[in-house]
Amino acid sequence: MGIEEFGGGQAAQADVLVVTTNDVPGYQVTQVIGEVFGLTVRSRHLGSQIGAGLKSMIGGELKGLTKTLVETRNQAIERLVEQARARGANAVLMMRFDVTEAADVGTEVCAYGTAAVISKV
Repeated sequence: MGIEEFGGGQAAQADVLVVTTNDVPGYQVTQVIGEVFGLTVRSRHLGSQIGAGLKSMIGGELKGLTKTLVETRNQAIERLVEQARARGANAVLMMRFDVTEAADVGTEVCAYGTAAVISKV
């Protein structure tokens, strides 16, 4: 697996900008729409659980689980962007992730932030 498989984040040509900051340099917030989120829950299959258990005994990165988490976060961001776009936003400010175990059957990943309309200053 190459490092490109472990990257994440947003596509450069996205029409909804997602940032972790309160503002965007060179832009002003013209409208705050409100909170938006993207949620996904993933279960781990038996093979990855066995592999992770064995790997944890000898140490090292759990590459299969890392790749799955990146894919899961990307899906949560995609859903966040879809919700922001549907509400008329062109930006999501203060984006964060929340990750929790979901009833011992999987991992819940939620991307959330504030949907807004921004324009160049």
